[in-house]
Amino acid sequence: MTITFEPYREQLPHWPAAGRHILAQFDKDTIVVYQAYRKEIARYAIEHQTFGGEFSFSRMTWIKPNFLWMMFRSGWGTKENQEATLAIRLRRSGFDELLKSAVASSFDASQFASESEWKARVSESSVRVQWDPDHNPAGAPIERRAIQLGLRGEALTRFANEWIVSINDLSEFVSAQRGKPEAALVLPRERVYPLETG
Repeated sequence: MTITFEPYREQLPHWPAAGRHILAQFDKDTIVVYQAYRKEIARYAIEHQTFGGEFSFSRMTWIKPNFLWMMFRSGWGTKENQEATLAIRLRRSGFDELLKSAVASSFDASQFASESEWKARVSESSVRVQWDPDHNPAGAPIERRAIQLGLRGEALTRFANEWIVSINDLSEFVSAQRGKPEAALVLPRERVYPLETG
């Protein structure tokens, strides 16, 4: 499955300026998340359409549905060991399962009765969630918050073995867009992902 692209300025009116929102490319069955790796890990992932080889299943790995958040973290593919950008299309059922089981990576008194309760949930869960400041194409923080999910153990195994639909290498695209002015910038098309409530 291919990635759909759209000019950055055409997407801006569809994005909330503040608050916690998941911006992502998705359809009724799938959602795209991004990761950045060194070229050897990316090459294996592209060839096998899953992770293996030098990829470590014993460490936590983070996925980001927001392309610009990935670009901020990887320096648009210039940071060491983050030169290759992968677009990973997942089954929405798997992504939604990750969201439901995720535990905040830092203590939040509004969600947990005590810090000890939070620590117990963290130790039991194989998914972490962080809401960090989103960034514009130049890397400046903005008011909107972007999500990233940390996977380990069972969640990471299911991510690799059950939920991946396809993996595309966007490294050349990232290189071509790096440093472009906003008026000329093209990005993967993203809209607000619907979160289940209740």
